[in-house]
Amino acid sequence: MSRIGKKPISIPQGVTVSIGSDQVEVTGPKGVLKAPLFPKITVAVADDHVRVSRKNDAAQTKAYHGLVRSMIHNHIIGVSEGYQITLKLVGTGYRVQTKGQGLNLAVGFSHPVEVMPSEGITFKVEGNDTIIVSGTDKHLVGQVAANIRKIKPPEPYQGKGVRYANEVVRRKQGKTAA
Repeated sequence: MSRIGKKPISIPQGVTVSIGSDQVEVTGPKGVLKAPLFPKITVAVADDHVRVSRKNDAAQTKAYHGLVRSMIHNHIIGVSEGYQITLKLVGTGYRVQTKGQGLNLAVGFSHPVEVMPSEGITFKVEGNDTIIVSGTDKHLVGQVAANIRKIKPPEPYQGKGVRYANEVVRRKQGKTAA
């Protein structure tokens, strides 16, 4: 039995979970999210808990069991609390500004880089070097943050670039003078 899949998910106040034929819809104060249902996976809601079970022990069904449980759990947290990822710009002259709902990044290129948010994503800028990406969908928040980081990833010699707030960049020695 899947260790993750067999754990019940508690539903907080203000969140409702409804089960359709091919998806599970989670509604809360921050929005509505939908998780797909896979064949041979059943979802039941009872006593403010969601339980996910599977009908057989095939390898693919086992994989879907834990996946569906994790997706529903992430959606419940997303519509009740939300997710956020903090990015830091490290480097001389590296800065960020808001431009409408998007961002305007100056990260060492000859031109500023503009980033527009996806639907359901909001950007918040603190100071000149901190970006907070927030939203309800954990996957989408992580993907948008990764796309921003990909513009100028931290390099190993001076550590300059866009990095996650808790990321540790391993620095290399570089050349030594003769």
